[in-house]
Amino acid sequence: MIIVAGTITIPPAARAAAIEASVALQTATRNDEPGCLAYVFAADPAQPDCISVYERWDTAENLAAHFLHANYRDMRRLLGSHGITGASTMKFHVDAEAQVYNAAGVATVDFG
Repeated sequence: MIIVAGTITIPPAARAAAIEASVALQTATRNDEPGCLAYVFAADPAQPDCISVYERWDTAENLAAHFLHANYRDMRRLLGSHGITGASTMKFHVDAEAQVYNAAGVATVDFG
């Protein structure tokens, strides 16, 4: 699994409109692109100029296809039109996953 996570900095006055305008592209990416497990661009409640980015992809191949897809190009264009002033996104290759809470309801760092 591949996780893409990061932030986009945008003028606070433009953030709500940018997120609202991106909903259709977020939905299209989730519904139409193979391997998209999550695709979220959302307001950071503690930082008024920040959009948090969270994506999950089942394979690197499907993420690579996304980078060539119209949804990706259109999202970049749409957010850019709202005045992006900075961005930092990272990709992570995940080789294990597990529930945070065990059967007893205790949060653990165990993967086994």
